[in-house]
Amino acid sequence: QVQLVESGGGLVQAGGSLRLSCAASGRTFSAYTMGWFRQAPGKEREFVAAINRSGGSTYYSDSVKGRFTISRDNAKNTVYLQMNSLKPEDTAVYYCARSVRLGLSPRSNEYDRWGQGTQVTVSS
Repeated sequence: QVQLVESGGGLVQAGGSLRLSCAASGRTFSAYTMGWFRQAPGKEREFVAAINRSGGSTYYSDSVKGRFTISRDNAKNTVYLQMNSLKPEDTAVYYCARSVRLGLSPRSNEYDRWGQGTQVTVSS
């Protein structure tokens, strides 16, 4: 059973940066597209970014494009989300997830394994 464990969340001022990590158990990490999602209080979970198996292709939501960078290290079974120029509206619980598709998908129902989430709070 694959487990995903996020870390790196915290409290940061607007304009600051954080790097989230998601460590995966198991030996098949490199076989899967991975994604990051977030959920703010009272809102639906929304797509943030996705990365293909090799790390050569990425896809971002319009709300984070140019500010966030997704990457992965298959040797370490880890996917990262570098978040720069953070805004108060980025405040949410951030989740990493494993996709069932080879392509880069923003649809949460195409991800079958989820981490427990890590809280990111951006103060104004």
